[in-house]
Amino acid sequence: MKAVLCKEYGPPDSLVIEDVPSPEPGKGQVRLEVHAAAVNFPDVLIIENKYQFKPPLPFSPGGEVAGVVTKLGEGVKHLKPGDRVIGSCGWGGYAEEIVIDEAKATPFPASMDFITASAFLMTYGTSHHALKDRAHLKPGETLLVLGAAGGVGLAAVELGKVMGARVIAAASSQEKLDVCLQHGADATILYPSGALDKDQQRLFSEQIKELTGGKGADVVYDPVGGDYSEPALRATAWEGRFLVVGFASGPIPRVPLNLALLKGCDIVGVFWGAFVAKEPARHQENLAELMAWFKEGKLKPHVQKVFKLEEAAEALKFMAARKVTGKIVLAPSR
Repeated sequence: MKAVLCKEYGPPDSLVIEDVPSPEPGKGQVRLEVHAAAVNFPDVLIIENKYQFKPPLPFSPGGEVAGVVTKLGEGVKHLKPGDRVIGSCGWGGYAEEIVIDEAKATPFPASMDFITASAFLMTYGTSHHALKDRAHLKPGETLLVLGAAGGVGLAAVELGKVMGARVIAAASSQEKLDVCLQHGADATILYPSGALDKDQQRLFSEQIKELTGGKGADVVYDPVGGDYSEPALRATAWEGRFLVVGFASGPIPRVPLNLALLKGCDIVGVFWGAFVAKEPARHQENLAELMAWFKEGKLKPHVQKVFKLEEAAEALKFMAARKVTGKIVLAPSR
């Protein structure tokens, strides 16, 4: 089988494509024929040795796949060959085949194609856990989503609407904001890309307050970090919830904690992967709710572009350049 390999840490162009042996499933594992692999920002970080998980070299990036079960390992009870599943793998997904634990393989509805399935679980799972379990978002509240046109951001926009919130989408281009409006955003904020100076930060806070009638956002969903976090926190409502989802802009912000005191607000961490591992029963409940909303047509994942497996480096550079709206996906040629 063909696989994209990281043999030494570096930029996307350092990746190679080689023929490697088909993997054999061990106890409690299944082998998948990969039909699609989502491209996520952690894939950019993991090949540069900048991610919290550091697999031994060589490895394939790619933490999220959709495919068909082709072989079972000893003790597999709930899957059979031919089943269509989403695989959560951490890495290894940029390949024609992969072995994963049965517990990390999730069947998906017949109405969902492989491309959509590969782009669904991580983004919607993260945003659903954030808004439901961590923010306890209520109907009628205002949700501000930073980086709203990205994978988790656009999922948060859609889920916020499904959960009855008024959604303000913030992004760095009008093109991205137009996509957010198509997916249900009620209002938008256009902010500059890159670092923000003090005047731009103040303007950003003022725009949020203006769109919320001076009250501020009840919930802030922040997968961006950097210079965007503090002005968004300053525009959080009394007893609001500020969700720390990620740091796509690069720097991890250092915010003045007196803001949390003055606003009586919560700064809440969101780590979906740990939630899945520590609370599998609740994760399954959330997953059932997400799949039901998809089948009802309430969730419509946006896949901007599909690359060939051989174009993995190009796809990762596209991701690193912040050009992605929604998700991009690799599809092995067959």
